[in-house]
Amino acid sequence: MELRQLECFVAVAEESSFTRAAARLHVVQSAVSATIAALEGELHTRLLERTSRRVALTDAGHALLPKARAALDAVRDARDAVDDVNGGVRGTLRVGTLSSLGPIDLPALLGRFHREHPAVSVHLATAASCGGSPGLVEALREGRLDLAFVSIPGSPPPGVRWSDLITTPLDLVVPAGHRLAVQSRVALGELADEAFVDFPSGYGNRAVTDRAFATAGLQRQVAIEITAIGDGADFVRHGLGVALLPRGSTGPDDGLIALPITGEDLNWPISLATPGNRTSSAAARAFERLVDQHLRWVRLSRPLVS
Repeated sequence: MELRQLECFVAVAEESSFTRAAARLHVVQSAVSATIAALEGELHTRLLERTSRRVALTDAGHALLPKARAALDAVRDARDAVDDVNGGVRGTLRVGTLSSLGPIDLPALLGRFHREHPAVSVHLATAASCGGSPGLVEALREGRLDLAFVSIPGSPPPGVRWSDLITTPLDLVVPAGHRLAVQSRVALGELADEAFVDFPSGYGNRAVTDRAFATAGLQRQVAIEITAIGDGADFVRHGLGVALLPRGSTGPDDGLIALPITGEDLNWPISLATPGNRTSSAAARAFERLVDQHLRWVRLSRPLVS
């Protein structure tokens, strides 16, 4: 069994596609197919079921996948040890992210990381493509991501560990002509009959809002689902609903009014999550240190709720 065979197998298993696995590995699809066939021949069993629509793991494939990942992680750790001696960080960093991170400037973070560690290849996955924060957590557990910015209220789920980064209050955002726009603050009970613009289930700010309404014994109607905070403000501006958005999402001249909610826990948390079942790579550890430095600078430049 060769490492290249295991790398191809893991890529096909995670992508559920020979085509996407080939693109990820920067090789032609025929090379991936031949490598998988050689691995199956060596193990005397079929690892993948191929149909015209999908690729799925057999029972043998399911048994091999965690062992293959562990083997690749061990090789990565060995390379990291050598790179540490030689004074460099190499490899690949796979980062998951939410569509918005509030005051955390992810492009600036990644740009600085690239300048400091040019030998590391960075790949970015979004919550929208993974199914929100729960999908990012699952990708961490399965080894498809090295770390991820997530938003899940409460304690970390099994299989991951995280550090809390920031917490931002959610304010009610309404059009300037809305019946509540003249108030200085709003109680949650005043919103029971409103149509809401909100994120899909699984997103952190949606979970915070759903929990607050459930705790208050109130129901609400989500009329429009979005995946970007800016889209929420646009829909509200055109009178299609109200929204609970992170404080600071709206400006003074955009035709919107932001109102604090009284007496409720409506704080949107952002955490940096890493897998709990394996050690972080040198590249992931370097990125975590960079995030910590960035947040210290942010806290000096503007107050945060934490």
